[in-house]
Amino acid sequence: MRVVYAAPTYHPHVGGVEYVVKAVAERLAKRGHEVVVLAGEPNAERPAEEEVSGVHVVRWPTWTPGGAYHVPRHRARLEEALRELLRGADVLHVHSIHAILPVWAGLKARELGFRGRLVASTHYHGTGHTPLRRALWALWRRYAARLVKAADVVHAASAYEAKLLEEHFAVRPTVVEHGVDEDVAEVQWTPRDYAMYSGRLEKYKNVEKLAAVVKALSRLGHKLRLEIYGEGPHRPSLEKALRRIGVDYSIYGFQPRRRYLEKLAGAALFGLLSTHEAYGQTANEANAIGVPTLVAKPWGEHFAARPRTLAVDPHEDAEKIAKKAARLIEEAPRQPRPRVPTWSQTVDTYLKLYTP
Repeated sequence: MRVVYAAPTYHPHVGGVEYVVKAVAERLAKRGHEVVVLAGEPNAERPAEEEVSGVHVVRWPTWTPGGAYHVPRHRARLEEALRELLRGADVLHVHSIHAILPVWAGLKARELGFRGRLVASTHYHGTGHTPLRRALWALWRRYAARLVKAADVVHAASAYEAKLLEEHFAVRPTVVEHGVDEDVAEVQWTPRDYAMYSGRLEKYKNVEKLAAVVKALSRLGHKLRLEIYGEGPHRPSLEKALRRIGVDYSIYGFQPRRRYLEKLAGAALFGLLSTHEAYGQTANEANAIGVPTLVAKPWGEHFAARPRTLAVDPHEDAEKIAKKAARLIEEAPRQPRPRVPTWSQTVDTYLKLYTP
């Protein structure tokens, strides 16, 4: 089978969408499928192609103000390149309706007469993350809706994402949750003296609230530092807030995979109190290791049925959240480790989506 993916960017760029596409693409390639990824490359002047772990990657120049939008450049040349990439393809699988490149690729494929399977993994969380992006999203949603309607399969990673898609686009998505790497199952939770966040540093990620919870936990007898792993435009404002809160903290960049898992396994608590998420892959990995995990409603309710996991209202008072988090930390050793699917299991399901 020849499968073409379209994504905002691709490894070594770090992000939830990039991680999902890499995980699936490489496993399909290892099974003998021909896999191509068309991905945006911010600030590049010209297209480039390379082989990465058995996957043929086409990196296309994009304009990404503020690390967003992923507007493809050289559109006429890209149309011809897409035509060639789709030649003989069985599936075009586009990822993220919040980025222009993948949505454009899906709609252009239909215009070009692509007769293969069009699958759309929306990574949809309902809106933009700033006043400007929310205003633009109101316009962009109509364009994204065309892709959702044109797709043979609309994929949601959680029941919450599916609910949003049904409400906003009047479609019935197929829910297939994300997996974790197989080696995560070998990692054991060995809690130390810190709470952890990992991900983009954006305002909507609500790391300040997690910091306030960690500070409040110290007054309840759980003296934890806050270790933050990530990069993003919100870092200067975040650091000011962390100093104001008075929490003991450290901020590091994104880490190599093995180091990241080591740090995650040592966390006494992992928190993702983001106000907007389609899924929350870092919380998924924390679950798989067995780290007590704090997530935000409503998107986090997908995880709430798992042991060692608590979904809270991110707007609730930090002291009240801290009391619940303290109980979560104390009870976690007596609870079973959550069961989380591996990427190999997820790929098995993806292959069913690719077959009419």
